[in-house]
Amino acid sequence: MQNVEQTIISQYANSPILTQLIANFDQCIDPQVDLNAFYSTIWDVSQAIGKGLDIWGRIVGVTRYIKVPAPTQPIYFGFAGSGLQPFGQAPFYSGSATTNTYALSDDAFRTLILVKALANISDCTAPSFNRLLQNLFTGRGRCYVQDLGGMQMSFVFEFDLLPYELSIIANSGAFPRPVAVSATAMTVKPSGTFGFAGSGLQPFGQGTMFNGVNQITTVA
Repeated sequence: MQNVEQTIISQYANSPILTQLIANFDQCIDPQVDLNAFYSTIWDVSQAIGKGLDIWGRIVGVTRYIKVPAPTQPIYFGFAGSGLQPFGQAPFYSGSATTNTYALSDDAFRTLILVKALANISDCTAPSFNRLLQNLFTGRGRCYVQDLGGMQMSFVFEFDLLPYELSIIANSGAFPRPVAVSATAMTVKPSGTFGFAGSGLQPFGQGTMFNGVNQITTVA
């Protein structure tokens, strides 16, 4: 009520009807709810949705639309002799896709925004890359970068990545890398991959050698 009274000129300040009308009006147009909604849906990137995330995308320099490469060898259901899969092993053929460009969901787009925001301030050193990965994939498992020498590097993930995460890493152009350095990304399952002592992988007879099957497209 004190703030309301400050808006009333002195000659009307003692009118109980007028001051009550103004007080009631102030309650009806209280902007606090709108300010809270603006902060949570637009300004706070951890909670923003829809248009709010689109605004954040423009701020950091990414778009919600991303190209997802089609699988090179799609597998579908087919009858005996067709060379396809039997009942219960694969879906029916649903026709070829009309486009490979898709709009990311809010959660996926939020991940892309955070990747680009961190990339914008990264100095492209291994410690910076590792902090970026650990921030983005907290609680998912180990992820890190490897210096392969010869102006090459690799992002290594010891857990499965979701399809949109693969596309963000490999195709969005948002994941940082040093100039003139080629980058790839791979997923490695420590529980089934052979490695020497100290690698955290499996010993002889307990795992198979990594053969590049899990290699992801070169990072754009």
